[in-house]
Amino acid sequence: MTTIPAKLQLVHERIARACAQVRRDVNEVTLLAVSKTFGPDVVREASAAGQKAFGENYIQEAVEKIDLLRDLPLEWHCIGPIQSNKTRLVAAHFDWAHTVDRLKIAQRLSEQRPPELPALQVCLQVNIDGGANKSGVAPAEALELAREVARLPRLKLRGLMTIPEPQDDPAAQKAVHLRAAALFDELRDAGLAIDTLSMGMTADLEAAVAAGSTMVRIGSAIFGERPARP
Repeated sequence: MTTIPAKLQLVHERIARACAQVRRDVNEVTLLAVSKTFGPDVVREASAAGQKAFGENYIQEAVEKIDLLRDLPLEWHCIGPIQSNKTRLVAAHFDWAHTVDRLKIAQRLSEQRPPELPALQVCLQVNIDGGANKSGVAPAEALELAREVARLPRLKLRGLMTIPEPQDDPAAQKAVHLRAAALFDELRDAGLAIDTLSMGMTADLEAAVAAGSTMVRIGSAIFGERPARP
């Protein structure tokens, strides 16, 4: 059985090859290990191998895990849907929130961020390919929302996050990611000081890096198949 450290190394090698193919500096791409549904022991193993940034989808499960791992210098990213009744948990426990898609949610996160913590780093989730059942602000509305979020005192707007519909064709994967990259550039051209484009997962890592991703969210390539949630 391949160990988690070995799998992490393989993912880093994929990122390095993808960067080399498009002449990008490998240090421009951050690896976010998606540890949802896996226990704290697995996170400890990945941490011991040098991984520090972890993504979680299920907020209550994540909070319990974060509390058990407070002895480790980890960075926690909320990458799942944020409902109004969970904003306080996100504001109090996470370092990043990738899935802000409404001003109401952003306002609650800002209001509920504990004063002793640094500003919550946030990305706007954009429904880049118009998926009917996907969360995310419409691309045409992203600039207006970004400007509103950037004004909130306890948040730091970092960029955009996307979860496009799965595509098997690498060219189709890249085409969708390029749309997100173009929107990212549009927001920066409008004066927003953003630096993060969170896109790409295990199946489309290379296409995302080629399109300009600065943070890839990788789960199964590191941790294997996910256990069923109880």
